[in-house]
Amino acid sequence: MIRRELELFFNALRFFTRLPVPAWVGWSNELMNASARWFPAVGWVVGAAGAAVLWATGQVLPAALAVVLSTAVTIRLTGAFHEDGWGDVCDGFGGGWSREQILTIMKDSRVGAYGALGIVLMLAGKLAALSALPLASAVIALLVAHPLSRLCATALIYLMRYARDEDPDGVSRAKPLAVKLSGGGMLWAALCGLAPLALLAPVQIALVTGLALLVTVVAARHFQRRIGGYTGDCLGAVQQLTELAVYVALCARI
Repeated sequence: MIRRELELFFNALRFFTRLPVPAWVGWSNELMNASARWFPAVGWVVGAAGAAVLWATGQVLPAALAVVLSTAVTIRLTGAFHEDGWGDVCDGFGGGWSREQILTIMKDSRVGAYGALGIVLMLAGKLAALSALPLASAVIALLVAHPLSRLCATALIYLMRYARDEDPDGVSRAKPLAVKLSGGGMLWAALCGLAPLALLAPVQIALVTGLALLVTVVAARHFQRRIGGYTGDCLGAVQQLTELAVYVALCARI
């Protein structure tokens, strides 16, 4: 039982990061589908790495530079996986009119004007928000935002259908994940994603969860209306949007 759960966790880690995993970890569509319950836990690893770099560099460097280095580390760890999804969604939904156009554009490996601008603005927003927080608060923000944002993306898998199911050539890297999570799997994902909220004050918890939920619902409704479901790129976009939402909520002066 423990070995299987470790295998599922390592599958999720291998899928979403560039980190090596033990050689005994197998791969199959079944394992990838079952590993969805561990997606938020991958955020623990990425968030902890970013927080460690931010804390260490923040002792000797200006806040803005420390935030840039921390962000660079998280991007390196994930291979810009989620940023790429966000850029593809910006291109697809910005440049496409019909469902077919949007899905076709999102499959294109080239980055268009919408995608480039979206990535730049997303990074600028995250860097500005984290730089505006005290160092200790920014460290906590990273520890909270990465698991919670991956939980929000996982919720789309649980609640929505995969938009490319009807496309005969609609094969993407996220295709093995395109299944409904079990209730138990979603519950475990929720526990992993929500646990770091204990680091925040009650008012902060309300702000963070409220804004993250609002962003997730708005994005999900938009995806449903335009393409009838989600794609792997949509999951990446929700992760990026809700990560930013956490930082923005923690910057709020109320």
